[in-house]
Amino acid sequence: MSIFDEELVRLKDTVLKMGSMVENAIRDSVKALVDRDNQLAKAVIDKDHQINALDSEIDEECIRLIALMQPKAGDLRFITTAMKITTDLERMGDMAVNIAERALELNEEPMLKPYIDVPRMREVAQGMTRDVLDAFVKGDKKLAMDVIMRDDEVDELRHDILKELILFMVQDPSTVTRATKIIFVAQYLERIADHATNIAEMVIYQVAGKLIRHMPPPEGTEAG
Repeated sequence: MSIFDEELVRLKDTVLKMGSMVENAIRDSVKALVDRDNQLAKAVIDKDHQINALDSEIDEECIRLIALMQPKAGDLRFITTAMKITTDLERMGDMAVNIAERALELNEEPMLKPYIDVPRMREVAQGMTRDVLDAFVKGDKKLAMDVIMRDDEVDELRHDILKELILFMVQDPSTVTRATKIIFVAQYLERIADHATNIAEMVIYQVAGKLIRHMPPPEGTEAG
């Protein structure tokens, strides 16, 4: 294995390390909400600086590799994809922090209702995150496309949560503050899924050399 290949392996490992930290943050932020665990919520917030530090480290490494190694074709796509992936991962970490912050607030108030759809959203969004990183490592275009298709499931769950909570607020105005915070949590999870979709699109670019972002959907499907 050449020195350059070893550098690419290390870069891939660092991206996976960052992705694992983000996946854990997503899981723990929602667990902190469901279990009313303030210590876990604070831990998610406290660890965010580690994710941010890895984002900067990966960006610097990618720039160094491009400048010194002058990679071509597939290797160049891999490095530029890694740079873009970490931007989305960093924002996903920010969304997990936002969920943890809402958890701290909601945990201080009586529970409005059992959390059912929020954990389901978390499960799908976290699964998308895990699988899109797997697709990145393996160069698996099919798995990346599967991640993109799952985004609709997250959107539908957010819509269901919104409908239910609007009904709560209409029937009892005293629930508005709590319901609004839960709606924010659902929106944060939706954004996490959107970022996972962005990464999947970049994986397809890495593998096929074809950008699919902003392209019209395939015939017979609906946009959005």
